[in-house]
Parts: sequence; C-alpha cells; structure tokens
Amino acid sequence: MLAARKSSGKSIAEMFDDVPILQRKWHAAVRPGDKLPAYEDVMLGSLGRLADHIVLLKGGINGLEVLRTGRYAQKWLGQDHWNVPIGQLSPDCATVLAEAAACALNNSRPHLASAHCVREGLVQTYNILALPTSSRWGHTLIGVYINERESQYNLLDAIFSATDEGVLSLAAIRNSQGEPFDFQIVHLNAGAARLLKVPAIELLWQRLSSNRNLLCGSEVIERLLGVVRSGAGDQFEIDSDDRNLKLGATAFGDILALTVSDVTALKRREASFRLLFDNNPMPMWVFDPETTGFISVNDAAIQHYGYSREKFLTMKLDEIWPADERNSHKEALLHLGEAYQSPRNWRHIKADGSEIHVLTFGRRVMFDGRDGYLVAIVDITERRKAEARIAHMAHHDGLTDLPNREFYQERLRQALEEAEAGKKRVAVLCVDLDLFKNVNDSFGHPMGDRLLRLVADRLRSQVRGSHLAARLGGDEFALILASDLSPNEVSDFSTRLIEALSRSYDIDGVEVVIGASIGIALSPSDGVTAEELMRNADMALYRAKSDGGGVHRFFEREMDRLAQKRRDMEVDLRRAFANGEFELHYQPLVDISADRISGFESLLRWQHPDKGMISPADFIPIAEDIGLIVAIGEWVLREACNEATKWPGDVKVAVNLSAVQFRSRNLVQAVISALAHSGLSPRRLELEITESVFLAETEANLAILHQLRGLGVSISMDDFGTGYSSLSYLRSFPFDKIKIDRSFVKDIAERPDCVAIVRAISGLGRSLNITTTAEGVETVNQLDWLRNEGCNEVQGFLFSAAKPAGEIAALLSRFGERASQAA
Repeated sequence: MLAARKSSGKSIAEMFDDVPILQRKWHAAVRPGDKLPAYEDVMLGSLGRLADHIVLLKGGINGLEVLRTGRYAQKWLGQDHWNVPIGQLSPDCATVLAEAAACALNNSRPHLASAHCVREGLVQTYNILALPTSSRWGHTLIGVYINERESQYNLLDAIFSATDEGVLSLAAIRNSQGEPFDFQIVHLNAGAARLLKVPAIELLWQRLSSNRNLLCGSEVIERLLGVVRSGAGDQFEIDSDDRNLKLGATAFGDILALTVSDVTALKRREASFRLLFDNNPMPMWVFDPETTGFISVNDAAIQHYGYSREKFLTMKLDEIWPADERNSHKEALLHLGEAYQSPRNWRHIKADGSEIHVLTFGRRVMFDGRDGYLVAIVDITERRKAEARIAHMAHHDGLTDLPNREFYQERLRQALEEAEAGKKRVAVLCVDLDLFKNVNDSFGHPMGDRLLRLVADRLRSQVRGSHLAARLGGDEFALILASDLSPNEVSDFSTRLIEALSRSYDIDGVEVVIGASIGIALSPSDGVTAEELMRNADMALYRAKSDGGGVHRFFEREMDRLAQKRRDMEVDLRRAFANGEFELHYQPLVDISADRISGFESLLRWQHPDKGMISPADFIPIAEDIGLIVAIGEWVLREACNEATKWPGDVKVAVNLSAVQFRSRNLVQAVISALAHSGLSPRRLELEITESVFLAETEANLAILHQLRGLGVSISMDDFGTGYSSLSYLRSFPFDKIKIDRSFVKDIAERPDCVAIVRAISGLGRSLNITTTAEGVETVNQLDWLRNEGCNEVQGFLFSAAKPAGEIAALLSRFGERASQAA
C-alpha cells in the first residue's frame, strides 16, 4: 500500500525516469562472460515501489507464462491471475507483452516499447520495458515494467475534432402537447462550423430555427423532426448557390446525431459526367456489377445498337453477347477492377441480330447514388474487315484471288508435317500455260488478265477438300494434293486438269485456246521439304514443256542431274565470256552462177578449257535464257565486222541474231557501233533471223528490222520453210535473202516432195527478187539439183566447214575462180 501511494503521488515525468534506472540496473548486473544477468540481481531486493509495475514472464517451449504481477500491473491487465498462459490475458495486453518479450530475448538486452490502450473511450499511452534475465532453475525470466507515459485523451473527441465532416448533436424541443417542433444545438465540432460558415460559439446552445445557416430552412427542420418522430434514420441533400451538403440523421430518443458532408465537388463531377455521358458520340452505358443489368445508356448506344432505351433498361449484359463468347465474358466480369480495358476483341449482338466487333473500356463509378460500372464502346468492325482484307491480300494473288506463293509454301510445309506424322504422300504439281504469251501479244495484257482469272476459276473447280491451288506469278500455278493419292491417281488428276484448262475460253465473243503442261513431284521419294518438292516439280515441268507441252511429267532423278549440268553450264558461260573463251569460225557462202565465194556466215564457237569444244546447240539456248546472249551477240557483231574488213570488198559477212537481242531494244545501236568501230560498209553486213523474232512483239520487231534496213544492212530469213507461217512473214517484211533449211536439201535427190519445196522456194525468190541460199550442201549431186532448180547460193561441207579467222585468207586463195571444185 505504501508503494502504491508513493507511486500515485509521483508525476508522469518522474515515472518516466524509472526506465533509465531499470536499464542501468540491468546492465550493472550482467557478469563478465554472461549474456543475461541473474534474476535475483535485477528483480529482487532493491526494486521497491517499481515492483508494483512489473509483470514477470517465464519463457519455455510452450510459450510465455505469467508468473506474477504487481498491483499497478494488475490494474492495467484488468485481472490478478498468476501462473497462467499469456494467451489468457486480454488480447491487447497479451500482444504488447509477447512482442516486447520476444524482442528482448532475440537481442539479449532490454527492449523499450510503447503501448496504446483504449479503456471506456479513453486512450492511454504506456511505456513497456522488457528486461530478460536468467534464473537458477534454467528458465529465462522476463520482467516487464509497465507505466503510463502521458495524459489520456477521449478517442471520440479526437476523431470528431480531426475529421473534415461536420458532426452535431441536436436536442429536440417539445411543445405543451409533447410534440417536437424545434432543436437546440448541444454539441458540434469544428467541421460543422466550417461547413455551415458560422462560428461555433454562435451555434452552440442556439435554437436551430433561430439561426441563419443551411440547416435553418423549414423543409430541413421538418425532415429532422420526422426522424425524431419515427426513430428511423434519414439521408438527404440540401443545395445552395455555392455548395451542396449531404445530411445523415440518426435519432436516440430526443437526441439527434447529425453528420454534414460537403458533396459540392462530387455533384459537380456528377454533372460533368452526365454531360459527358449523355452527349458523347461514343456508345456508352452503366451497368450494375452485381446483377449485370443496364442502369443507363446514352443516345449513341441506342442509335448504334438499335434497341430502344426502354428495352435496354430491361436487359442484362448477356443478352448482347453471342452464345459462344458468354463464358469468356462472364470470366472477364469476375476480374473487374476499378478500371478495365479490353484484353481482346469482343463481339456484340445488335437489335437486328447482326454482330459487331468491339473494344470495351470501363471504370467503376457512383451513378445516381449506387455502385455502377461505366463502359465505353469502340466499334472496330470495319477495322477488322480491313485487317482481314489486308491479311487476305498478303496471302492471296490480287488478280485471281488464289493463294499466293507465300501462302502456298506455308501450306505445303504444314501438309508435309502432317504427312510425315501419318506416313502419307503429298503431291506437288507445277502448272504452266501453253501459248499464253501469244494471247498477251495478240490481244493485249487486259485480255491476258481476264484469261488468268478464268483459268483460276477452272482450277478452283478441280481442287477440293484438303487440296490447294495457288498462283505463283505470271502464268505459273501450283497445286498441293494432300490426300495421299497414288501416282496413278495423281496422273489421272493431271490429265483431267490439262483437259479442263485446254478447253476454249470465250472472252467477249473471242474464242481463246491455250494449253497446259504439268510437272509433278511426290513426297517423300522426290523430296521431304517444300523447297525440294517445288524445285523437282519445276524440273518435271521443264521436261513436259520440252516434250511439246500439253502433257504431264513426273520428276525423275535424271532430271536433277541434267538440271545440275545446266547450272554448271550457266556458271561456265559467264566465266567463258569474261575470260574470252569464245571465238568465231566462218563458213563460205558460194554464188552458184559466178562460181565464187560471195560471203561468209560467222558461227560462234566455245573452246572450254576442260571439256573441249562445246556445240552452240548446247550453250546458245542457255545463254538466251540467262540473258547473256545480248552481250555475246554484241561481241559477235564487233568481231565479225572487224574480221570482214580484211577480206575482199565484194565479200559479205553474215551474223545470226537471236530473238532475245530484239527484246533488249539496243540492237540497232549495237549494229551502228560495230559498223562505225570497224569501218565496214553496211552493204557488206548481212543479219540472219528466224521466225521466232515474229512470235512475240511482232510490230516492235518489224520496226527494228526496218531501222536496220535503213542503215543499208541486208536481212535474211534463216531456216525458211520449217515454220508454220513463213510465207506470211515474206508479206510482212521485204527480206533480201531466204535460206532453204538443210532438211529439204538432204533428201533432194531421193524425195520428189523435197524437190518440189526447193523449186517452190526458188521460184518464190525469183518472183519477189529475193536471193535464195541452200544450207547443208554436202554432195555434188545435191549441188546439181539446186543449180537446176534455180538456187542462187549454197553453203555446206562440200565447199568447206566453218574455219577460224586465220584460215580464211588461204581458203579464198585456194577457191579462186572455181569455187565449185573447192574441197
């Protein structure tokens, strides 16, 4: 009791001085080599009055246990039990003691903490000092000192004083009949005075009706009186010119608790929201997150979706969702946060049943006093259609709408992967149109484009199921047959396809006839990758074209060998031209009547450093294909003209021109350059062409021929009689010479038809004043027949094979005046 009295007589500042005293006492009691002082040295003997403030705890494997408590500590704990687990104390005290003890034990030193305890609405702050000690019984004992640190305060008063909300207590005033008719303000906080814009001293204890503020209006007082009469709470808003207040009233008998909140900013935001929502051109709505029902929709949503406002407000969200997306929509609703942005495109159903693609953006809002979710809709239907069109265009041919090369290769790789897994066969067909170029040249490219579209239609009609037809470019098409067809089945399909594509086409009343050739490669025998199969099918197509077209051919390994040989030839050709491996040989042209050499035909020869002499028949077509013939042809022109200047002035030189040289559009300039550089007279130059020059771009090539004739150069038609329209060419251009093909000369002595043809050509030449030259003369008998039929010139081995330039002078010398006897 004495200690208690002394304690009660001390000031708070003096009590706070107890903490350092206890800390010094603990440190002084620690012996060298020990972590903790002994319990007896700290807690016994000299604590005096401080013992009333001590809670003694024992630490063990079962947790903390309260061994004893001082009188002050018992009052703080609200109980006087000893030897009980700490868990039996009140939760706030147990937590404070356990945390302080744990910190002290972990650090092996005193731990000072603060505790705030609420008792009957009053808040008191306490110092908590935990002092760990060792005991002779093997346990760790913790003495926890507890004492108040500063004066207590009322929690409700603190809350009411700190809040920005207005809080008032009103006492109802009753009349003689016991009916409430007014209120007296018996309590208010600073927030209420600020919101009502009246000093607190002018409000306290005043009648509500006698003051001048927003609460004094008769309508407000009547609402508050209604709360007192009914005992039920009420919430309502009052507005003025400059602010909006929200009132919440609760009655406790004749005492009315009134809260006042400033909702001016909120009301302004709501007004702005309403303006933005109602007049926004973007479809928007607010829905209830709990029921998913529509709370409000703006005019743009009504117009865009086609539902009336009344209909909209009776609907739920799932009524505008397609059935196959409802689960995904519901899953998205489960994860709505404060804000939402579409992670994907959604589909919505309009009133007419049509679907649109949309993006949705949302935010949680308060709408008309209730929780809602605002959603803005962006219709991306047209954008999706445009994207689909772009994606389609990226993978389809713009002219025929067939899959393009990229799409074809992707599908082929996919088909091969599936075939490998199922050990099935895939067929690749490369299709090329025969005579298509003639259609373009004869009728123009617009007609050719329309023909390609019709071809694409026929391809689509033949390709079904997992098969695919594509346009690779120009008049090249390709097909994938992915249904494990046998070679015979692929062959039958190819035959039907060629027949279908070869039937005539009616284009604006014009009957157009073309053909088709097909090359076929089969997996896995002809290749296991898309690249291998397409390359091998293309080689098979080349064979089909070489065999005359209108047929299909399967890939054979020999084709691969020939293709490699051709690739090697291309490399060698380019190197040969760069290294100067080409040379010209010259074969004499003999004037039968004058019995002399009238000219020489220059013939290109290639002496390969490893393979020896290579025939022009082998390398000229390849040079034409790779475009090298233009450069080679210009070199031949220059070389032949230079060499001819060394011959007698009445001896001409003939140079063969390729149809490819005409396409370069530089032919005339090349001839002019060769003549100018050599100084050779144009009348001594003879240019030989074949009918292939007229098979393409006829008008342009005729114009070039006329330009060459204008230079004074002679033009000869080579291999006359072997084409299907040679006579028509004589009408198109005034040739200086026609050369009778060696096929007619070879059998002239044995076959009357050959005699008749040679006779006809010679007669034609005489009639048109055109020189006729017979090629391939090898015997005297042939020479006699040709002389008798009126031919003007001959050339062939009877007179001489083609000779290098260095042997021409000797040949001219030996021939002399009796060329017909030269060997």
